[in-house]
Amino acid sequence: MMDTLRVAVRRFEPFERAIQRQFDAYVAVTGSRMGLDIASLDLNPLVDTLFTRGGLTDGTWDVAFIVTDWLAEAIDEGALLDLSPYLAEEPIPGYPEGWAPTLTRPQRDGDAVFGIPYHDGPECLIYRADLFHDPSERAAFTERHGRPLTVPRTWAEFEEVARHFTRPDEGRYGTVFAAFPDGHNSVYDFCLQLWSRGGELSDGMGAIRLDTAEAAEALDFLRRMLADRRVTPAGLQAIDSVKSGDLFASGSIAMMVNWFGFAAVCEQPGCPVKGKVGVAPVPAGTGATSASLVVTWSLAVAAGSRHPREAYRFIRACATPMGDKITALEGGIGCRRSTWEDAEVNDQIPFYRQLGALHEVARELPRSRSLPALIQMIDTAIQAAIGTAEPSADILSRAQATAATIRL
Repeated sequence: MMDTLRVAVRRFEPFERAIQRQFDAYVAVTGSRMGLDIASLDLNPLVDTLFTRGGLTDGTWDVAFIVTDWLAEAIDEGALLDLSPYLAEEPIPGYPEGWAPTLTRPQRDGDAVFGIPYHDGPECLIYRADLFHDPSERAAFTERHGRPLTVPRTWAEFEEVARHFTRPDEGRYGTVFAAFPDGHNSVYDFCLQLWSRGGELSDGMGAIRLDTAEAAEALDFLRRMLADRRVTPAGLQAIDSVKSGDLFASGSIAMMVNWFGFAAVCEQPGCPVKGKVGVAPVPAGTGATSASLVVTWSLAVAAGSRHPREAYRFIRACATPMGDKITALEGGIGCRRSTWEDAEVNDQIPFYRQLGALHEVARELPRSRSLPALIQMIDTAIQAAIGTAEPSADILSRAQATAATIRL
């Protein structure tokens, strides 16, 4: 019976296609006799199998998609294999200099390395360039608002433009937010709102600070956008980041703040908005500067892998210039600088070269065992804001009391 590498993948069709293509290339080059078993899982089932059920340590999985938020827990629990000995014996070409530091820092703990960047794509503003350039849209906007229609640079402009483009009778809305309570995109949206208004999650000593004016402004903005059918479609609490990306790709959304990867997906053959999409920095609050967020999906070898060396070699193949390029061409986001500048990639996805500039303003969430607890508290606050009329300041004051003992 053929031995098989079992890979737990975040459910997203471009990931599945890329992993299969990368494995086929790996087998062709190395002559490996291993088979491949891909399990494609939504976020909560992925957490369940990797952590709750102990799949990283009991031999269930060989390779796993691990997002930045989970690294501290996975490393502390000894759930991931330290790849540094394998990197010393069989180095990955150009590692780590060939990546932006924001992508290689999270997996390192001292001299140990617990994963290799696989999919990135910082948060950015993704917009329908064809709508912004449409002469009739430009004329109507100028007549209504007394200024030219431009890609928004502030949150006030973002809201104004979103209202302009919302046409429910035409099946189109100005923007969309992923409010599904999975502890991910709604939390990331809150962090972006906070940072781009000059706020911070903690003070200089690592103590959590959620009861600030900037945090209240951030939560007020999100709850207003999520509740207003003049800017967003109904049912956002059932929409995660992937579904929001699907809505944009269908042509029903004019602009959104989301991962760069969802812009890249729009350039795949057959997409209704192919060739009509642009990307720009995330808007900012008045007097503040733009901020982005990097949350990286890494490929890691499970500590309980039955085939650790083969698993590393497959990860290594995925991280070579050609392997990383496959990730990009299949609709994921390659992490190597060489991929960002690749002529074929930029021919297919014309805005890929902008990744370097987006990374210059990108931030990472702190790697801390306390981060999952803080994320849950923020998610709870957002759900309270969506589902009640309680003032944002009161919601955040309660969250602050809960988080008072946490340090990042």
